[in-house]
Amino acid sequence: MGHPTVYPTGVTLYNPEKAYNGYTIMPVKGQGAMLIDMNGQEIKLWKGVHGFPNKIFPGGYLLGSRGIRNPKYGLQDQVDLIQVDWDGNVVWEFNQAEFIEDPGEKPQWMARQHHDFQREGSTTGYYAPGHEPQSMSGNTLVLCHRDVHCEYISDKPLLDDVVYEVNWDGEIIWEWQASDHVEEMGFSEAARNAMARNPNYRGGSLIDSAPGLGDWMHINSMSTLGPNKWYDAGDERFHPDNIIMDGRETNIIFIISKETGKIVWKVGPDYSIGHPEHSLGWIIGQHHAHMIPDGLPGAGNILVFDNGGWAGYDNPNPGAPIGVKAAQRDYTRILEFDPITLKIVWQYTPHEAGFVVPLDASRFYSPFISSAQRLPNGNTLITEGSDGRLIEVTADHEIVWEFINPYKDGRNMNMVYRAYRVPYEWVPQAEHTPEVAIARADCATFRMPGAAAFGSRSSEVEVEGTLGYVANAGDCIAATED
Repeated sequence: MGHPTVYPTGVTLYNPEKAYNGYTIMPVKGQGAMLIDMNGQEIKLWKGVHGFPNKIFPGGYLLGSRGIRNPKYGLQDQVDLIQVDWDGNVVWEFNQAEFIEDPGEKPQWMARQHHDFQREGSTTGYYAPGHEPQSMSGNTLVLCHRDVHCEYISDKPLLDDVVYEVNWDGEIIWEWQASDHVEEMGFSEAARNAMARNPNYRGGSLIDSAPGLGDWMHINSMSTLGPNKWYDAGDERFHPDNIIMDGRETNIIFIISKETGKIVWKVGPDYSIGHPEHSLGWIIGQHHAHMIPDGLPGAGNILVFDNGGWAGYDNPNPGAPIGVKAAQRDYTRILEFDPITLKIVWQYTPHEAGFVVPLDASRFYSPFISSAQRLPNGNTLITEGSDGRLIEVTADHEIVWEFINPYKDGRNMNMVYRAYRVPYEWVPQAEHTPEVAIARADCATFRMPGAAAFGSRSSEVEVEGTLGYVANAGDCIAATED
């Protein structure tokens, strides 16, 4: 679908009475980590601190990376993971995962961090009452990359996902590797055959240019479960130390035992009839799957940004001639579901956004990146990442805050990987200015300065015999669908 070339950016609507008021941290490509208030005022820019993602911890501490590996040799590898104070001083860092000697580049230690990390004290890194990330102590779980060969997956070189637990001194004290557990993931013979042929072989794309690696799993979120009602009721699968992750390329959300490394709970990769997860509909190319932390509305349920787009391995079909990216859907869903019954508890889809499904469902659609955060008042902060749009919606699906990223990169994209809302008190250095309501503009009457109002004319005549009702395109389609 087409998009306007002129549109407002920044905060476009805001209801202070219904929103959860605080600061929002987001990565801005080409700029750094940006902290904004509820009216879109730019409070702080940590220039050059990359965000995969950026997170704010109590005391005004920021986490991110100082650099990215040359994309000729690595896919989305961050050189390090650092924590800086309000003034940009590094107070913690991790880079001792792998010593890298890329041709023509300075040899150096790298973290190869990507997509997520979590500090002890918090399961997700976002605010939940009674669960704050430790700002100046504690261990950190870091999601990283590793190059491997695994014949069970494919005879081609693979980019694998590994989770490290790192202590405050930057030492690795525990690790888990995805390819070691591929046989637990439930791939069908058709999926395995497709994966063997092409394990999401990447190189020369618009996003990454590294040649010769199969990004077979592409885990993009990783967090602990924390205290939860399921474990309190005796279900060992949901031990607070266990870790939930999701594989974007495999359409899988899964939980591993921290003690054994085994997969103890999962949905996907197959959502077809006959599988318990069929009740969820097809989850495709998802991001930021996590358990809503204890103390927040919906605690214990799984919240996920179900992107749609294209992902998964299966038999070849017209949209996926070799069976790679076999599941496809051109709209997005935010799902909150019960991990025991797999019943959808709450959702935000094109229908709840007010669009006609399927005719204009793609008007709510981010086929890559993106996230969803549950807020203390029961609202949900949604990062519709590919369009650089952040919205806060109530449980009744009302948008009470909307922000459009005004910054575009060299490809004319204003995308935002993931944004987080934090309480004002987490950033005591910032000057908290009063919130100012921004009413929703009436798009039917809003005009740029100098533009004439649509429909104003010098004269009108009424033609005798004109019908009192004229069917529109939607009426015609609805009439013919029966």
